[in-house]
Amino acid sequence: MDRYTRTPISYQDPQDRIHNFEEVCLGYTEEEAIEEANRCLKCKRPSCVPLCPVNIDIPAFIAEIAKGDFGEAARILAKYTALPAVCGRVCPQEEQCEKTCILGEKGEAIAIGKLERFAADWAIEKGLKFGRTEEKKGHRVAVVGSGPAGISCAKELVSLGYEVKIFEALHEPGGVLIYGIPEFRLPKERIVRVEIERLKELGVEIETNVVVGRTVTIDEIFQEGYEAIFIGSGAGLPVFMNIPGENLNGVFSANEFLTRCNLMMAYRKDAETPIRVGKKVSVIGGGNVAMDAARTARRLGAEVHLIYRRTEKELPARLEEVENAKEEGIIFNFLTNPLEILGDEEGWVRGMKCIRMELGEADESGRRRPIPIEGSEFVFETDTVIMALGTNPNPLLPMTTAGLQADDKNRIKVLEGCITSREGVFAGGDNVTGSATVILAMGAGKKAAKAIDEYISKKLSNKA
Repeated sequence: MDRYTRTPISYQDPQDRIHNFEEVCLGYTEEEAIEEANRCLKCKRPSCVPLCPVNIDIPAFIAEIAKGDFGEAARILAKYTALPAVCGRVCPQEEQCEKTCILGEKGEAIAIGKLERFAADWAIEKGLKFGRTEEKKGHRVAVVGSGPAGISCAKELVSLGYEVKIFEALHEPGGVLIYGIPEFRLPKERIVRVEIERLKELGVEIETNVVVGRTVTIDEIFQEGYEAIFIGSGAGLPVFMNIPGENLNGVFSANEFLTRCNLMMAYRKDAETPIRVGKKVSVIGGGNVAMDAARTARRLGAEVHLIYRRTEKELPARLEEVENAKEEGIIFNFLTNPLEILGDEEGWVRGMKCIRMELGEADESGRRRPIPIEGSEFVFETDTVIMALGTNPNPLLPMTTAGLQADDKNRIKVLEGCITSREGVFAGGDNVTGSATVILAMGAGKKAAKAIDEYISKKLSNKA
């Protein structure tokens, strides 16, 4: 075995997978996982751990896989993360734990994410359950939102002995894991719903169809006897370009498009809420959500173009997602920016007026700034446009909660430890940072749980 070369992993054939929504990456076999785990150098001072937002003991779980003790590897993971099977699939390990792997200096870093997925999947398949809860403290904490931040916070708190209830706005828990990430990247029945059920088995109560700020307010939740509230409601308000034609039929936000396909199963022939996808779809953006939308539209039978105003080098999406998209026939149109969406006489999209771009000096994001090339306008034929330009938090909670401060993008302001300006209210995840990653939201939820425990404990000691 070459220590500097990653053990290959199997994928569905691109020509097959564009016709189904089954998972693209097939994962490691037991033999492959052991082979890959044995590449680990077992560093005495591992540089991978500090870059994990939930501080997983990475060398420890990999060492157990190398020995063939997959159950122990899964148990170690469960100590640190509420969603190992999810994180092993969707986290950007190449920008976090794998980025500083010593092996990566001369070859390829250890496939930490793929090994995490393997161990977590193995435990699910064997029906193994981990996690214990301390004796009940008799104190209640409410969590707003059942996405990664809410799940992580709830698991930590229930394990400490708190009575925890999650309030979820949609009709099914899971947040972005259910509505945002496609089935072919993150299986719902086999992975997400299993993780949700495990949370319930630990004692977390989940109430769906509750829009906090409308159905019930933060003040009313406190009146029900909850001593602290964690807000992990995410960022579901889509960003548009504010160009002419965005109100035409056939223009979607990626948020709506993916929610209808993932949560409401609009891709199925028997769907109660089918979605109209034209013959030629244009997805505006270059992040992971843009890749998800483009690859979903491809599976619905469309010719799909990704429109991005910089070059491939500046794409913010994960390299694996970009490679998978290319294999599936997504056409990349770089250095291109829409100016107007054009419609026909019946109000449907017929094309876009675009302009060519060139790159100037780096901007605040560290990427080179795109500059329009004068006189380079052209019309791009398309009949569906999907805007994948990011999201901001919904303004509802700051608007309806006295003393809860937010910035001009509706992001809740917090101090260290996820503490908000309203006493007893904590927040973390995308509703604080804006649209980010699953693992960063989980890290925030974990941090908030620690702060909530300290807050309630301090109140009790002051009363004593």
